[in-house]
Parts: sequence; C-alpha cells; structure tokens
Amino acid sequence: MSAPNETTPVAVITGGARGIGLAIGQWFLAHGHRVALIDIDADTLAKTDAALNDPQHVLAVHCDVSSPQQVQAAVDQIAATFGRIDALVNNAGVAVFKPIAETSFEEWRHVLGTNLDGAFLCTQACAPVMIKSGGGSIVNIASISGLRASTLRVAYGTSKAALIHLTKQQAVELGNVGIRVNAIAPGPVETEMAKLVHSVAIRSDYYDAIPLNRYGTTEEIASVVGFLCSPAASYVNGQFLAVDGGFDSAGVGLPTLRSRAA
Repeated sequence: MSAPNETTPVAVITGGARGIGLAIGQWFLAHGHRVALIDIDADTLAKTDAALNDPQHVLAVHCDVSSPQQVQAAVDQIAATFGRIDALVNNAGVAVFKPIAETSFEEWRHVLGTNLDGAFLCTQACAPVMIKSGGGSIVNIASISGLRASTLRVAYGTSKAALIHLTKQQAVELGNVGIRVNAIAPGPVETEMAKLVHSVAIRSDYYDAIPLNRYGTTEEIASVVGFLCSPAASYVNGQFLAVDGGFDSAGVGLPTLRSRAA
C-alpha cells in the first residue's frame, strides 16, 4: 500500500476489532483507505492493531458507542489524526437471547443503547467531519432479525428494525449535504461469536430456512458494505439490503424440496 496523504480516504468502523467489523476494515485497507477501528473491547482491539501492524493506515480507538462523551472524543481523535472521514460503518452491536418475560429492562436498554443509540451518536459526530471533506457514505449494519421476527430476540430484533428506519431518516436529511446512508441486514454469518452462540440445532434450523443452505462469510458482508460506500453506489441512498442467502424470502418447505430433488 502506498504512503497515505491528506487526500487518502478514511473509513471509520465501529465494532472493528473482530468478526464482521474487522473484515470490513480489511476491505477498506485493501481498497486504498486509511481505517479507524472503534471497539469497546480494549484487549481484542490492541491485539488486532498489533496484528495489522500498520500505524500509517490504521488507528485503533477504544470507545463505548453508547456514550455521547466517548463517541465525540473518539471522532475528535480520528479527525485530528487523519484529517477527514469519508465512510462510517455502524457495526457495533450486542445481543441478549432471552424470552420476553425474562428480558430485564437493563438488558433491553443495553442492547438498544449499543445497537441503536450507538449508530445515532456516531453518525451525529462523524457527519460534520464528513461534510468538511465533501460528504461520504454511511452504512448501518442491521440484521435479518430487524426484518422478520424470531424467538428470543425481543431487544435485538427491535433495535435492528429501528436501525433500518433510522437509516431512512438519516438518508433523507444527510443526503442533502452529500452523505448517503444505507443499511444492510445480514443473515447468519460464520463468526467466532456465532460459533459460540449457535448450537447444532440452531444451525440446522438456519440451514433448513436459507435457500443457499449455508451461513455467509464475513468477507461477503464486507464486500457489500464496500460497494455501498463506493462510487459504484453513488445514487443509492436510504435503502436496506438483505445479505442473507435468501432467508428473508423463504417461507416453509425447503427441506421437503431438497429431499425431492435428492
């Protein structure tokens, strides 16, 4: 990668220390960007920063995106270091998998605070910096759980559905100042978190409901985010795209269809 200069574009990725966020950061690095990785997990963030070993192009920032003060301090640090922001990916997210009756208000607020408030705060803080360098693109990472309900996701699914509508609100206003805002709704993705959370039975349930009959990869998610932030998507604004192998389109009957085909 060539040495950066003041015109080298900058991408900010929240939840960037691992999984989908890290894959998105690596996509931007491979496509000529400088990258700021924001994460609340200081230890994992430090390990990722050390592994990337590219201080000219990578800035690791420890931050809780649900805190207005921490978000503003993080964005101020990024602006002071890189001088501009061209893309923001609101990827930081948490989940609580419990029945409605067993989900506490504190758990509800924790999930919405990170998944929804975080995207609101980071966009609000980054937009003025983006405007100074001519605009840019924001992608909010929602979820298929924001499009269709499923069990044990009252807080998570609600936060992601709200994030999709927040995307539209942001797109309408920020589009007027040259900032496009879109969202993607990933289905199940092969991450370390999924391996910990998804039991064999849950994985089987997903395979039964996904026409492509598999989980997605972090690289597949990252490439869609990259497209939405690229000039190739210059007239795409206020949209959400399910990146889910057809899960949102599927009803019942896939296992029966497969058995007949076999």
